[in-house]
Amino acid sequence: MKLFHLGGLVLALSLWSGLADAESLRCEQGIVAEGDSRLSLVYKCGNPVMADSFCEPVYYSGGLHPVPEPWASYAVPCQIIEQWVYDRGPGGLLATVYLRRGVVQSIVYSRVPP
Repeated sequence: MKLFHLGGLVLALSLWSGLADAESLRCEQGIVAEGDSRLSLVYKCGNPVMADSFCEPVYYSGGLHPVPEPWASYAVPCQIIEQWVYDRGPGGLLATVYLRRGVVQSIVYSRVPP
């Protein structure tokens, strides 16, 4: 019975820690979170201070191996990832918002842009 309770506790803690990873960004017009659209981000936070994009490699389904180069360029296009940096004012960390297909994927805070 103790093993059952320990297993339940481990499961509850793992679910709780997974929920704590999501970040949000507070702006003048509201709060932006993962899953929000690019349009919502611009409406709530305005234009970014800096913006960049890069081509993320595509991986085989169910694995961590990227599609090899001859086929990656020809048959499987890469995923365009956009990085938008917002300056949160004096004393605040920079917020870097990662967008994929026009949707906020993650928000990362740091002292300098990544």
